[in-house]
Amino acid sequence: MSSANTDQPAAAHDGHGQLRVLVVMPLGEALGGGEEMLRQLLREGRSADIEWSVAFLRHGPLVAEVRGLGITCHVIEAGRFRQLGRRVTAVMRLARLAQESEVDLMFGWMVAGQAMAGPAALLAGIPSAWYQVATAGGDWLDRFANVWPARGVITLSRAGADAQARAWPRRPVHLVHPGVSLAAGERVRALDPVALRGRLGLPAAGRIVGMVGRLQRWKGVHVFLDAVAELHGAEPAIRAVVVGGEHETEPGYPAELRAQAVRLGIAYAVTFAGFQSNALEWMQAMDVVVHASDHEPFGIVVIEAMALGKPVVAGAAGGPAEIITDGVHGLLTPFGDSAALARAIQRLLADPGLATRLGGAAQRRAAEFSDAAYAANVIAALRLCIFRR
Repeated sequence: MSSANTDQPAAAHDGHGQLRVLVVMPLGEALGGGEEMLRQLLREGRSADIEWSVAFLRHGPLVAEVRGLGITCHVIEAGRFRQLGRRVTAVMRLARLAQESEVDLMFGWMVAGQAMAGPAALLAGIPSAWYQVATAGGDWLDRFANVWPARGVITLSRAGADAQARAWPRRPVHLVHPGVSLAAGERVRALDPVALRGRLGLPAAGRIVGMVGRLQRWKGVHVFLDAVAELHGAEPAIRAVVVGGEHETEPGYPAELRAQAVRLGIAYAVTFAGFQSNALEWMQAMDVVVHASDHEPFGIVVIEAMALGKPVVAGAAGGPAEIITDGVHGLLTPFGDSAALARAIQRLLADPGLATRLGGAAQRRAAEFSDAAYAANVIAALRLCIFRR
């Protein structure tokens, strides 16, 4: 599929004027890192040379939050993908909105956003680009999103960029590492962990290890619980915290995790905190932060924990392996290897000097990933997409 209009640069600009970008966002609430990255982009990327607007395909708290930034928002309820009639109507409304708003680029946020922004941009005769926040795979939604003409695809990591470069049809790929709010990290790092524990309802004494992330199987929470059970032999007083809410695609996973904790005999030692908007404070209350995902595309939580100066154990593949040098900024273990994960956690608990040393190096490394730099780099990539000939 192609359109002559999508292969020409925006005539109203020479590459240096104000750009009008319509972001197509499939969700109206914050479920994970993808939504946090949009928040950062819109918060830090407001400037005289870009005018953002956002079309949400589902209503939720993010709509009011983005409007609070002074950004124009539209809600076009698109329903689920199996509701074909609603989807087609939503694509037509998006195309009309883009034309009426005279935008220079439609920017699909995540694969689900591009699945709608791509056809809408083609229908409107407007260039499009999209943000691949996962690792490109062979599922039908990835293939459907990628088939629509796009000036470029932004990815989060080198591994993600390599995977996207192999996708067909070929599209220009731009690597932009996400960032975190270093200022927020500084504020929370100044808080006393023991006082935080009291406020969060956690035990003041003892060692606490924890995870922060959506409750999806690929995030590896079940692997973490297995590791905690193994740790109890050497550290019977250890406590574990899991911060994260259920995901609509795997509604049964939280119950599986609770049953697993009972089966392992550690239910009394595990706190399932659910989704928490103050996840940084929960991490500040932990002694070790664990990130056990399978080929995590990037891992904002990893950077956030590092910015707090926390010793981190993360997966040895995907984004975390690009952020952390094993034994320098943290420890890396293979996905699914609960024994290796338990050993790495125990190593940090048993050696406070090592934990402190890694935490300090982690904090310095995290300083390279600011949200301001991330927003500037995304905007630079979008300019390349718009003015690519």
